[in-house]
Amino acid sequence: MNQEIEIEFKTVIQENDFKALHKQLPFDDQPVKQINYYFETNQQDFKRKRCALRIREKAGKYTLTLKEPHKEGILETHDELTKEECTAWLQGQPVIKPNTNKQLAALGIQEKNIFYFGALKTERYTYQTTDLLYVLDKSEYNQQLDYELELEATDYTAGEQAFGELLKQYNIIKQEPVTKIERFFNTLQEGNNPAFEE
Repeated sequence: MNQEIEIEFKTVIQENDFKALHKQLPFDDQPVKQINYYFETNQQDFKRKRCALRIREKAGKYTLTLKEPHKEGILETHDELTKEECTAWLQGQPVIKPNTNKQLAALGIQEKNIFYFGALKTERYTYQTTDLLYVLDKSEYNQQLDYELELEATDYTAGEQAFGELLKQYNIIKQEPVTKIERFFNTLQEGNNPAFEE
């Protein structure tokens, strides 16, 4: 599928909550490891438009994904990449792909103005029910380590209710949702990264 609407609920959690949830719920014993490679323009066009662009490396596959705001969640547009195409992107030579290129053009962003800023590595544990996917993520980036609880749903109302019940059951205080890419770039800005132009 080249496009999909992602409905998800998330919060950053403490390490002890992460361990308790992993122990008490039927999550996988071993995590799936993935790497997100993050991209932006020097003028932060993606941030200004509340969008995000990444390549995800998982199980030897590479997927370029553009995330855009949508009334029911997030619109994700995907293109599969070869390892060589991923390397080209990381080296500042973006390879134009049909699905994401169409969306980028609509946003007024050209591939030639997109640059690689760094990576975030995640160990992901999941378990699936009929309509819900529960996710625990442990992520490392820019000398940071954090833990996150996510719930992905096919229906917004059902997902919101299930997420609220889970937080209440385990006495977890919900934090304002800050995406991985936002947390990643926040650490760059805290370091006064000279690549960004205000």
